[in-house]
Amino acid sequence: MTATLPTITPERPAAKSLKGHWIDDWRPEDPAFWDNGGKQIAKRNLIFSIFSEHIGFSVWSLWSVMVLFLGPQYGFDPAQKFLLTAVPTLVGAALRIPYTFAVARFGGRNWTIISASLLLVPSILMSFMIQPGVEYSTLLILAAIAGVGGGNFASSMANINAFYPDRLKGWALGINAGGGNIGVPAVQLVGLFVLATFGAGSPGIVAGIYIPLIVIAAVGSAIYMDNLTQARNEKRGMRDAAKESHTWVMSVLYIGTFGSFIGFGFAFGQVLQVQFAETFNTPIKAAYLTFLGPLLGSLIRPFGGALADRLGGAKVTFVNFIAMAVGASIVLIASQQRSLPLYLVGFITLFILSGLGNGSTYKMIPAIFKQKYAGDEHQARRISGAVIGIAGAIGAVGGVLVNLAFRQSFLTYKDADAAYMAFIGFYALCVLITWAVYLRPAARTKIAV
Repeated sequence: MTATLPTITPERPAAKSLKGHWIDDWRPEDPAFWDNGGKQIAKRNLIFSIFSEHIGFSVWSLWSVMVLFLGPQYGFDPAQKFLLTAVPTLVGAALRIPYTFAVARFGGRNWTIISASLLLVPSILMSFMIQPGVEYSTLLILAAIAGVGGGNFASSMANINAFYPDRLKGWALGINAGGGNIGVPAVQLVGLFVLATFGAGSPGIVAGIYIPLIVIAAVGSAIYMDNLTQARNEKRGMRDAAKESHTWVMSVLYIGTFGSFIGFGFAFGQVLQVQFAETFNTPIKAAYLTFLGPLLGSLIRPFGGALADRLGGAKVTFVNFIAMAVGASIVLIASQQRSLPLYLVGFITLFILSGLGNGSTYKMIPAIFKQKYAGDEHQARRISGAVIGIAGAIGAVGGVLVNLAFRQSFLTYKDADAAYMAFIGFYALCVLITWAVYLRPAARTKIAV
């Protein structure tokens, strides 16, 4: 199948398609081009990009469910389980930058097929290898392989960014990211279904359910998606972005937002089982609640961007981090008082705020460089695109830190209170950074976002 567009004018023909689903001469900023076929092609690619990324997030998050199946018969303590959720998070974070480059190297359609197909490896292995008696080292390897799902977000965002005009990028990327993030609560709902239907003795069914979905994603991408010959990484974009101080500031803030979202998404079920073992003494009891926080955090993300558009990204991010510190404090108090209702309120609030801040910090990046490089739109887009890739990779490392914080806290103190105090301290640091760099009077005279 090749993508074609109707001729727009004799002087400027519509995009020409080459063999193998490659489209040449893609001009989304041209209103006539966009309205006469370009919009339909972009929408079709967006739909299948979302589906593939969604499955990628689910496979990446499989271990947030699998650890609920690892009961006493497996012989693993809480610290070992937290490490099993930290490993795929780390691998997924590391893959985000090379996955971004892969779109330009192989083409958006081609890489979506490849990246979706790679998800079959962890899904097939996990579908039959997780059973009592399995070596812990084997589980660590399986967890690492599941990390391939974490890179899909970066390549999907890079691909869709090339298809849409500037005036629609925010909407398209927001829909793409939100659809991917919902893969986290989706796999947890699948886990709940398996626990309720087949019991805790069948963890492989969770991974097995995703095998046909992965095949559909790969085949659908092959049939309906396209490559853009013009979608090439800007030369030295990453290198130049690495020299920008704002790159590292925004990466720290993204650790606090997206890192919290993905880290809590992986850890929430385990924490419930350990902190309130008398209530969540079976996996299914914990599974009833684990999906709720990630679902609300995913759904709220576009509102964070909308608030940033209206009120300013820095202001929204500043207030949001204050609220996150308060939310973490509520969780700490609830943990000390053994109050499950208060604990759930605090933790779900953290999920919602992490999603809200995810949207606002994401919106800050193009605003920063649009102002810094006023008059040079090409440079602003070039740098901001590279910064989004870097911040996305570093932000995902926050998920690793969350799980390692829980692991160390349980190892050292037999509870998670030290982890909560670390989160409070980090959110307070993010409040200070946001104010010092973007909100104090001297800062506002340089960069207003």
